[in-house]
This record gives sequence, structure tokens and C-alpha cells, in this order.
Amino acid sequence: MDADARSDGPSDEELADLVAEDWRTALEAAGELRPVIVEAIIGTHGTRGRRAIEAVSEERVKQYRDFTVVVGHRQEHVVEEGNCDCEDAAYNLDAEDPDERCWHALAVDVAERLDRVDHHDMWYSDVREFL
Repeated sequence: MDADARSDGPSDEELADLVAEDWRTALEAAGELRPVIVEAIIGTHGTRGRRAIEAVSEERVKQYRDFTVVVGHRQEHVVEEGNCDCEDAAYNLDAEDPDERCWHALAVDVAERLDRVDHHDMWYSDVREFL
């Protein structure tokens, strides 16, 4: 991306300051995944962060009337208000710690801030019957 395309957004230095506070704030301000933000996501969340970014880039975050769903490689997971129904979230992570998130919940965080959620004007509960 050239410098002109970034003229409306924060500079790299400003983003670095925002990232130091919270990568979510920096991502919302930038409106795009810039290297400093990607490094912060992966630095904080490791493999989960990398998988979240991949899911967003592959448009696997779906918003239905009733749920947000992240399409995994083997199944789909419902994410509501930052909580996910996957086993990783249920058994491995501290739900009270915002830095401990499964990759599905992180993907929703990223997709929402980038306006990259794939919206479907239907009920997931109806769609689920056909899967």
C-alpha cells in the first residue's frame, strides 16, 4: 500500500502507540491489517492469532440473523458476545482474560473491525438444518 492510501489513517508511529494499548484499538483506527498490528496479534495470541487472520482473509466469518459463525476446517463454531462454543474456549482458556481467546473469537474481533464479516439475511438455525 502506498503512502497516499494511508494518509487518512494513523501513521506507523501512532499505530505503534495504539498497539501498545490494545491491538483491537489499533486495528479499528487503521481499518486494515498493517504489519505492526499483525505482529501484535500473533505476538499476543500465537497460532490462534495467525489462524484468526487466515479465517478473515478467507472470508470464513459469517453473520446470520441469530449468530456469528466461524467456519473451521472440520466444523462451524458459534461466537456470541466474544464467547465461542469450541472445545478450546471451554477447556483451555480463561474466559475472564481478554488475551485468552480461541481463534474463532479472535477472527470475529478482526473481521468486525475490518468490516470483513460476510452477512447473510437468514437464520443460522434454519441453515444448520441443511448442513
